[in-house]
Amino acid sequence: MTAIVFSSDGTLAPSEKGLVGMGILTEFYLLSIGKAKVFLRAGQMAELDARRAEVLGNAARTIQRQIRTYIARKEFIEIRKAAIVLQSHWRGILACQLYEQLRREAAAMKIQKNFRKYTARKSYLTVRLSAITLQTGLRAMVARNEFRFRKQTKAAIIIEAYLRRHLAYSYYKSLKKAALVSQCGWRQRVARRELRKLKMAARETGALKEAKDKLEKRVEELTWRLQFEKQLRTNLEEEKAQEIVKLQDALHAMQLQVEEANSRVLKEREAARKAIEEAPPVIKETPVMIQDTEKIESLTAEVESLKALLLSERQAAEEARKASADAEVRNVELVKKLEDAERKVDHLQESVQRHEEKLSNSESEIQVLRQQALTYVTNRKIFVCTRTPENGNIQNGELKVVPEMTVALSHSREPESEEKPQKSLNEKQQENQDLLIKCVSQNLGFSGGKPVAACVIYKCLLHWRSFEVERTTVFDRIIQTIASAIEVQDNNDVLAYWLSNSSTLLLLLQHTLKATGAASLTPQRRRTTSSSLFGRMSQGLRASPQSAGLSFLNGRGLSRLDDLRQVEAKYPALLFKQQLTAFLEKIYGMMRDNLKKEISPLLGLCIQAPRTSRASLVKGRSQANAVAQQALIAHWQSIVKSLNNYLKIMKANYVPPFLVRKVFTQIFSFINVQLFNSLLLRRECCSFSNGEYVKAGLAELEQWCYVATEEYAGSAWDELKHIRQAVGFLVIHQKPKKTLNEITKELCPVLSIQQLYRISTMYWDDKYGTHSVSSEVISSMRVLMTEDSNNAVSSSFLLDDDSSIPFTVDDISKSLQQVDIAEVEPPASIRENSGFGFLLPRSE
Repeated sequence: MTAIVFSSDGTLAPSEKGLVGMGILTEFYLLSIGKAKVFLRAGQMAELDARRAEVLGNAARTIQRQIRTYIARKEFIEIRKAAIVLQSHWRGILACQLYEQLRREAAAMKIQKNFRKYTARKSYLTVRLSAITLQTGLRAMVARNEFRFRKQTKAAIIIEAYLRRHLAYSYYKSLKKAALVSQCGWRQRVARRELRKLKMAARETGALKEAKDKLEKRVEELTWRLQFEKQLRTNLEEEKAQEIVKLQDALHAMQLQVEEANSRVLKEREAARKAIEEAPPVIKETPVMIQDTEKIESLTAEVESLKALLLSERQAAEEARKASADAEVRNVELVKKLEDAERKVDHLQESVQRHEEKLSNSESEIQVLRQQALTYVTNRKIFVCTRTPENGNIQNGELKVVPEMTVALSHSREPESEEKPQKSLNEKQQENQDLLIKCVSQNLGFSGGKPVAACVIYKCLLHWRSFEVERTTVFDRIIQTIASAIEVQDNNDVLAYWLSNSSTLLLLLQHTLKATGAASLTPQRRRTTSSSLFGRMSQGLRASPQSAGLSFLNGRGLSRLDDLRQVEAKYPALLFKQQLTAFLEKIYGMMRDNLKKEISPLLGLCIQAPRTSRASLVKGRSQANAVAQQALIAHWQSIVKSLNNYLKIMKANYVPPFLVRKVFTQIFSFINVQLFNSLLLRRECCSFSNGEYVKAGLAELEQWCYVATEEYAGSAWDELKHIRQAVGFLVIHQKPKKTLNEITKELCPVLSIQQLYRISTMYWDDKYGTHSVSSEVISSMRVLMTEDSNNAVSSSFLLDDDSSIPFTVDDISKSLQQVDIAEVEPPASIRENSGFGFLLPRSE
């Protein structure tokens, strides 16, 4: 029996009788197990040894097999590599031989190809030369034949044309002669009929004319009465207003009298009380026989109570007087203090406004400088730009390298030396603004068709970041400059100059300013914090008047201002845009009204031809008639001259064509209203010869529109549609043959029934003696007029002049092209100033 002994740590340990090898114990029969030993049966230990020897033998064989496999594979790999090297060398030799053979074959083929090409080209050139020679001869022969044929054909055509013309002319002459004969006969017949009708209607027309004259007089009387009644109404209203004022004054006087009466009543009461006080002694002194003791006692009690009341009221009155006196003194003192305080507040507000603007600018400068200093820290060193006190630019473009400790010390000393740079920077900004206003107040002219003043103002405002400032005075100063420039309303050159500048500046602002929610509200009375300024400055790092020296940090400044960027505008910028829009509309209205005033006297002369000239026109056509016709249109030519002068002025000042078109469109509308209303109100104007006179004048205006081109005239000619159709109706022949449908649909589609009825009833022909429309047409017009009056349609036949502004800011921005302000040269007065260096054009 064999025992297996366990060690104290729980591992197997060989006993005296046997060992267990390699930990291989699969199956065995235990006899018994003790605390430290295991007892086996007889023969089991030998079996375990045999199994151990078998396992060790298998492991040795496995190791030998793996080593032999490794050695054999290593020899195989070496042999394979050697075989591959040999094969590659042999294939290379074969490839070289094959390449040499192919190269020789290719060379031989190339030589053969070139030889064959040479021989083929030589034969082709000989054939080509012979073919060209033959073709040249044949083409020359064909061209000669073609030329000969065309020459003969041309001669035949000329002969045929002359013959046909002769035949057509002879036939035309015969037809013309026959037509003249037939027309003369027919006209004689028609004239005899017309003469009979005129003789028959002469008696009726006299009565009708008298009735028309009476009606016209009645209308004039009614209009005069209407105007008189209107004047009376205005006078009554003024008298009522005066009476109301008088009544108010009387009421005030009555109130004063009532107060005086009340004061008198109070005084009388006090006098009565005093009398009551003095009454008891008198009663005591008088020897009166008292019969009713009860009555005396009641009276004495009442007197005592009245005395007590009087004393209390006196005390209250004295206290009230003292209090009122003290209150009056206090009120006077408070009023004086309040006035002084209001004055001080006004001064303080002005000074605070100036200081806040200066502080905001200085803070923005300081924040930009600090941000740049922090962002350019490299290798514990900082690039610091030295600045001159005059312009704040870098001296000689040099950079100083300062250690970090020096910068820290400069930051620690910054509060001590901050006031002087701020003061100099604010003074520099104020000087730049003064110089800009002084420069803009002059006529700077134009550069490349663009107004220099508008471009300079926009560049400066954009560069100074004035659009993003909560409080600034530069906008008010610009508006005051424009207002002072246009005080002389009759100077059209100045008005056109500022109209061009204001429209261009407004276009630039429209494309640049972007309103925000905060900007649309009332501006706050508080400055923006340094953090917001710091954020805005650090995002864009765009140059400002105070930080012009930092433009090198961005690589380049505002060298390309044609790329307009959107800016979140604050309230002053939006208010400046509104004020500029108002001034643009004002200047436009002033120019339009000046032109209206200039042509208004001429329009009164253009509606009716002079009688002498009309008589010469009636007599017949002659050279004198041509001279009279030229004299007739002299007033129209004066109007055309005024229009040309205004057009020349606006072209010279580069006023946008959109505004020029609007001006002349409204002027032509004014001409249409004045002429048409005069035609309807004056019977002497509704004649045939006067219609020809007005038509000749309208032809002058049409010629002006053609010369001015559509770019500047626009749809101005279409605004004369009322007077054109009315004049066309006056000068047409055979009016009695026209139906109402033809008149309203073809001849005068724009005119109303009331207007057509008035023209038809007032028409008279002083040249050919023709009649107006037929009585059926007149009756139809009356029926339609009564229907219109029943339908509550306005029966007014006069036109109204529209003096409103016919455009908006959006219309201007849509119609005008983008303004390129990059290449605009600044004026000489600010070109040499270093503070305006950003205005100079820079190359990329």
